[in-house]
Amino acid sequence: MKYLFVLLLAGVTANAQMQKEQLNLMPWPQNVVVNDGNFTLTKNFKVNISGNPDSRIFGGVTRFLRRLDGRTGIFFEQGFITKLNEFPNAELQINCTKNGKIGLYEDESYSLDVKANKITINATSDLGALHGLETLLQLLQNDSKKFYFPVSQISDFPRFTWRGLMLDASRHFQPVDVVKRNLDALAAMKMNVFHWHLVDDQGWRIETKKHPKLIELASDGLYYTQEEIRNIVKYADERGILIVPEIDVPGHGSAILTAYPEIGSKVITLTGGTSEKNIQGTAISTYGIERNAGIFSPTLDPSNPKTYKILSELFDEVCPLFPGAYFHIGGDENEGKDWDANPKIQEFKKKHNLKTNHELQTYFTMQLAPMLKKHGKQLMGWEEILTKDLSKEAIVHSWRGPNEGMVAGQSLVDAVKKGYKTVLSNGFYIDLMYPVASHYLNDPMPKGADLSAEEKARILGGEATMWTELATPETFDSRVWPRTAAIAERLWSAENITDVANMRKRLESVSFRLEELGLTHIKNKAVILRNIANNQNIKSVNEFTNVCEPLKGYTRNKGGIEYQMYSPFTLFADACTPDAKDSLAFDEAVSQYLANKSADNKAKVAAFFNKWIAVNKGLVELSANAPLVQPILPLSKKLSDASQELLLVLDNKSTLKTADLKSLIEQCNTKDHADVELSVYESLKKLI
Repeated sequence: MKYLFVLLLAGVTANAQMQKEQLNLMPWPQNVVVNDGNFTLTKNFKVNISGNPDSRIFGGVTRFLRRLDGRTGIFFEQGFITKLNEFPNAELQINCTKNGKIGLYEDESYSLDVKANKITINATSDLGALHGLETLLQLLQNDSKKFYFPVSQISDFPRFTWRGLMLDASRHFQPVDVVKRNLDALAAMKMNVFHWHLVDDQGWRIETKKHPKLIELASDGLYYTQEEIRNIVKYADERGILIVPEIDVPGHGSAILTAYPEIGSKVITLTGGTSEKNIQGTAISTYGIERNAGIFSPTLDPSNPKTYKILSELFDEVCPLFPGAYFHIGGDENEGKDWDANPKIQEFKKKHNLKTNHELQTYFTMQLAPMLKKHGKQLMGWEEILTKDLSKEAIVHSWRGPNEGMVAGQSLVDAVKKGYKTVLSNGFYIDLMYPVASHYLNDPMPKGADLSAEEKARILGGEATMWTELATPETFDSRVWPRTAAIAERLWSAENITDVANMRKRLESVSFRLEELGLTHIKNKAVILRNIANNQNIKSVNEFTNVCEPLKGYTRNKGGIEYQMYSPFTLFADACTPDAKDSLAFDEAVSQYLANKSADNKAKVAAFFNKWIAVNKGLVELSANAPLVQPILPLSKKLSDASQELLLVLDNKSTLKTADLKSLIEQCNTKDHADVELSVYESLKKLI
């Protein structure tokens, strides 16, 4: 009898484990237990809220109900939730101990208990309860007739307190609807910081009533009104998200100096009569909004008192729009060329015993700190702000790595060892079009670094960083999602949650579900492809996106001058994304074939080759009435040619010499066509 009981228990445990592995939760919770049984949804399903939460919980629960109803089509009887203890006998009970405050170090933990007849979410704050609701939505299962939640117990809390996304609205302005739908997605992924990059060389994006020249001369008419900013801040607060605004100074100053050239560092030389003279403080503009990408010379003058007067007035107007405790002042990529060429600034350095431009920039930065502190703001900047004289209250944002000739994570280690709090973005630059695995395995806690517990505590977390030189409102979502969901897991889940294959499986489901929040990362692909195909059948061009990825790093826009901010971003590369679908499946098929050259495994590989041959034929036919298809034909032909020969290789019928076969495959490694690369190249090489 005891033996039979053990067998039954083992069966239950195995069954529970199988169910747990099938769940598509992301970020993966700290503790998950799945048991036998289900909670089945009916139209009588109701929610009750108790405790002392912030009023944001009412909107959060209402949105939860509408999303759940949208997925199930059940027509729940409960509509809008507006007060506490409205339905004491409701099947979902949410208990919050206190009012959650937007900011760092707030308790975001929750526990979720699903029984066959009742569900309970307990959380210290309403912020934790909102996270619990997102997990409950992800738990939803179905069979052919019903929707249900598996009986389970989850206890959860974040690993890092700063889990953010940076949206660059300067290079390409991102309208309010883009911002809001991405805030919804951040909340769904339990992220809590929205870093809003509002000022750069390409535009000033904040309505400033005391300094209207900034929007008149430096925004191209594309900016957020103060009312829109307040509305977005409220929208974020309702979703438990802190907004950190950024005005990037003293470098990246083209837009500011277009409106106020008199605070620029450039020496204006006028030729008149027999002499030349340097004119400082002139209102003659030698600046203009940048239309290209890159690093530019225009820099604010740290020796000019008017620089600080204008910045102080700007902070006085902008800071009250953002109730959060942090303000990002940029501070990156100041080459100092205009400082070096300006005798007045050089004299200022000597007078203040500032030996380097780095020390001069620290002087500048520390003038901003009291301007921000006046409004209760803590200064944050990119890692270039870090010097021996920087206030310990500043937060250092670590971004440089191997691309910039730096050791990955070194600036973060340096900062925490010197006593600064830090946030990591290096390795989370999603605009670089790197595969999701590279971001997923990038950890804010440096491996092998000799850090004390106190130093580790200064690592606040990380940010997915999305610069928009090559991203418009139509393509922004596809550059951010779904990869940012994997970054969200890295910042929330336990350090040992690193199974890439399991992450990919869950990410596919999460990506699809993000569409209900209005994200366009999936559907806008077809919009772009219809344009490319001239409204013909997009099947072949869509199939080709499954083996093509945008050029990585900053190689798509060489020198920052191939594309301007007003160039078209409706091309084939804009429809492609990292982690091309067929490349992963093809690589697996190749690996299986090489391990076992059975007829079935050979057929799987051959199916890809036959598909790509057909795709090339389809693209050629499509191009007869679609000029935008022409740029991808050379690349498609290279893949088709290689596929035809490799079919012969599989059947041992190829007559090509090994060197010629390698050359044929190597042609698939080109990056000269349509700003994309074939993502199956490495897998093709394995076959020869």
